[in-house]
Formats: sequence, structure tokens, C-alpha cells
Amino acid sequence: MQHLRKRILVTGGAGFLGSHLCKALLDDGADVICLDNLFCGQKDNIVPLMDNPHFEFIRHDVTFPVYLEVDEIYNLACPASPFHYQHDPVQTLKTSVHGAINMLGLAKRLGAKILQTSTSEVYGDPSVHPQTEDYHGNVNPIGPRACYDEGKRAAETLFFDYHRQHGLDIRVARLFNTYGPNMHPNDGRVVSNFIVQALKGEDITIFGDGSQTRSFCYVDDLVVALLAFMEQDDCIGPMNMGNPNEFTIRELAETVIELTGTKSKLIFKDLPADDPKQRQPDISLAKKHLNWAPKTQLREGLVHTIAYFDNLLKRTDISRIETPG
Repeated sequence: MQHLRKRILVTGGAGFLGSHLCKALLDDGADVICLDNLFCGQKDNIVPLMDNPHFEFIRHDVTFPVYLEVDEIYNLACPASPFHYQHDPVQTLKTSVHGAINMLGLAKRLGAKILQTSTSEVYGDPSVHPQTEDYHGNVNPIGPRACYDEGKRAAETLFFDYHRQHGLDIRVARLFNTYGPNMHPNDGRVVSNFIVQALKGEDITIFGDGSQTRSFCYVDDLVVALLAFMEQDDCIGPMNMGNPNEFTIRELAETVIELTGTKSKLIFKDLPADDPKQRQPDISLAKKHLNWAPKTQLREGLVHTIAYFDNLLKRTDISRIETPG
């Protein structure tokens, strides 16, 4: 049956990235079902969408089947920060694997197109730089990060096996570090950590000597890429999505100090196990098939993100927000 509006399911839709994606899909004229168990998603992220008659929120855990009628599925459900995914590593792995199986089963029953948000963590601590999609990675399968890294790798396997075996219309996006408003204030990710510490006037914690690099993509740019990826039919992935501009962690910390005007000092702690030393996407595939490249530079994106956290801290009990580490 042809429906007037495309019906789209976003799992993990109350999370940082999911909430931005839900808004963009609504703006595009879709009916959006946001499914989230609120383990690390926040209802506050989707409160601005609740009055839209074409938005629906369902509190549900993707490790259990769900029966809905939709045209497209974006599978974002999984804790994405080390602090959250290491809190319950078994559940993290189940979310990636059982969640993928349940969403793929739903897509197969409906004949729906389905997109998986995978991660640059499938490359582990890479021995090639920058990382291209044909690099198979350097992942420790029994380390403390394996619940996330290997869970996402297994989910990719499932997606491609469903595609080969059942002809499912899939997309697999490998997301690199993304930041922006709606990030969880104590998720342990480097951008939110640094900003919250700076705004509270605390010393900024750097793990290692700060020479390790990351590439930071502003959330609005990434959402544009996800929508374009789902729309086109030339490439199913895996496809890197991120900002190829590379910064050291120390450079990020110094930029946050400058933009917030804080008196915070840098303090250094031991690097966690299996922490990647370099992270930079090769986005040639995204440029070719999506005609996409990020537009927002780090300083501009940080200004928006700092403003979000500054507002959040002003209306939140500041003592309840602790940065992990």
C-alpha cells in the first residue's frame, strides 16, 4: 500500500545522534517512530519533537523483537561511549548483535530498507592511516573495548549476510568521532568531557600525552550524510563518514580552553587499554557516491556545542554531572 508519508523507524532515536536524525526526517516530511530504552538516550533530546503529530516515541529495548509497520529503518541503538558501553559489556554486545538480528528480521518481513550505524572502532588501533573501508582492522577481541568493537563488527557481518542470503536492501555507515548539541554530559567522550570540565572550572583530563589524534565531525554534517546514503542506490557500504581534518587531543583541549575562557589546566593520566593512537577517515567513497564532505570546521562546531552545554549546566544541578575518569 502506498502511504502519503514515508514511515521511518529510528532505533536509539533519543540518543545524541538519533535525536538529530529524527528531527531531520520530520523536517523532510516523514512519519518517525523513535524507539529507545533510555539507557543512555535522554527524553530531553526529543521533548522538542513530542508535539509533532508525525512523531511517536516507544520505550523499548532492541534486544527484544518489536512488531511495527515501516518503510525504512535506521538502526542506531547501542551505547557509543566507552564509559557507557563498558558499564555493562554483555548487554552492549547483545544490543549490537541481538539488536541487529531483530531489526534485520523486521526489515526482511516488511521488505524495508535498513541502515546500520557502524563505527570507526571496527578498525581498532589501526596500522594504516588514514583508514579506508577495505582495511580489515586491528582489534583485540578480548580487551575491555571488545564488547563494542566486536559487537559492531558482528553486526556488519549480519547485515551483509542478510543482504547476500535474503536480498535485503542494506546500508552500512562507519561513523567517526561526532559531536554537537544533545551529547550526554557525562558519557566520557572527549569533546563533552573537555567542555564540561572547562565550564565547571575543573582541570581538563587528558589520557596519555595528548599526541593521539582524532577527527571530529559536527552532527549536522553527519546527519546530511546518513540521509543521502539512505536515499542513493549506488553503494551499500561499508562507507566511512566523518571529518578528515585531524587534530591531536591536546589541540582539542587547548581550543576548548580558549573558546570557554576557562582557567582550567591540563592534567595527564595513563592511556586506557587498546585506545587507538590515530583516527582519520578516508571519505573518498562518500564524496563519490553522496557528493558529501563535512562543511563545519572544528572551532565553529565547538562554539555551538559549548553554548549547548553552558545552557545545560545553568539549568541542571551541576553536582550531578561528573566527567568519567
